Amino acid sequence: MPQVSVVVPVLDDAEHLARCLDALAAQTHPVHEVLVVDNGSTDDSVEVARAAGATVLHEPVRGIASASARGYDRASGDVIARLDADSVPPPGWIAESVRLLERPGVVAVTGPGRPREGGRVLRRLWDGLYMGPYFVLMWSALGRPPLFGSAMAMHRATWLAARCRAHRDDPEVHDDVDLSMQLDPAWHVVAARSLTVEVSARPLSGAASVARRTRRAFHTFRVNGRRANPVRRWARRGRVALRDRVTARWTLRR
Repeated sequence: MPQVSVVVPVLDDAEHLARCLDALAAQTHPVHEVLVVDNGSTDDSVEVARAAGATVLHEPVRGIASASARGYDRASGDVIARLDADSVPPPGWIAESVRLLERPGVVAVTGPGRPREGGRVLRRLWDGLYMGPYFVLMWSALGRPPLFGSAMAMHRATWLAARCRAHRDDPEVHDDVDLSMQLDPAWHVVAARSLTVEVSARPLSGAASVARRTRRAFHTFRVNGRRANPVRRWARRGRVALRDRVTARWTLRR
């Protein structure tokens, strides 16, 4: 059974963090370690993490990319899962992540978020204005599903292969989009609704939040240069797929 490390970056989010850690304690698949990476909190986030038995790491460089990378580097499990402090995974979330990662060739898995507060109208706005466009547009640009930082898991080997290229010290990058760009377009990433987690509706909290996220998305594409070029990514995916088909046919003929 693979050991799973869970990384949770946090900055002044004690109330949500407590809910996230409670959900991790209720997982059907045992969690090897929970690494809460404090990014300079002034509230009770650190105390909440320690009270729940999590290992607390401190990342002085401000930014979720730095905090996440600090946790990934320290993780010792075969699988590294990543949740945000406001993520609330259902009891089978870790088990389902491990099951999907055991499929041949899968390097990472991810799922969408669903707003915990609000009713049907908010959920429709969420899907129509945020979650749906994120997966559709990023999938089109990346050549495969993007990782969603609130609900993702990967083999530790996947991080080790990509870590030297990640823009960990840039506070303006979307760390999940940035990490998605460091993975070879031909690698198999699975996006599954079975990995849905509850999250807060903060991304739709106002125009400033939407503008900030949009600005960071464009910035992440800009700093990744040629690696972020959709044409190059789809071409790479096509070349590898063609090579694999030729190899398979040659093997059958032998």
